[in-house]
Amino acid sequence: RHPLATFFHLFFRVSAIVTYLFCDWFSNSFVACFVTILLLLSFDFWSVKNVTGRLLVGLRWWNQIDEDGKSHWVFEAKRVPTIAASTEAEARIFWLGLIICPVIWTMFFFSTLFSLKLKWLALVIAGISLQTANLYGYIHCKLEGQKTVSRVTSRLFGTADIPKRQNRRISDGTEEHGKTGTR
Repeated sequence: RHPLATFFHLFFRVSAIVTYLFCDWFSNSFVACFVTILLLLSFDFWSVKNVTGRLLVGLRWWNQIDEDGKSHWVFEAKRVPTIAASTEAEARIFWLGLIICPVIWTMFFFSTLFSLKLKWLALVIAGISLQTANLYGYIHCKLEGQKTVSRVTSRLFGTADIPKRQNRRISDGTEEHGKTGTR
């Protein structure tokens, strides 16, 4: 249902990784490569956080600062099933992209560290940070959504169960009265 969102969910992530891998082939300028990859990572962070997460899986997170200057993280999940908002394939693409890319950037971290290409280390750490922040936010959204669903379900069944218990008590009392003939 959202092919453009699905495309851009993967486009910026994969472009940043491919550019990191092959940037030396296309340009000798470290600064140009650094800025290009950082821009792709930033575009990815923004698009995943603000657009694709909401469209593909019905999840959203943000940080808000209250009047006292305290930071509050807000994790939100749609109450309607996400199948209505997107397809199962889109949800799988979303979660696979969200999980696999931080793993790839972590592998880049170790390869950069062990090959002593320390000038790239800041960029790889930025990649890990941005990718992991989105992963962390969406995992919390998913968990909050499941907690909310379980709370709503328990409230629904809890309140629906109380009248049933009362009806049983009333019917039990009526039966007893029926046996004695006072009905």
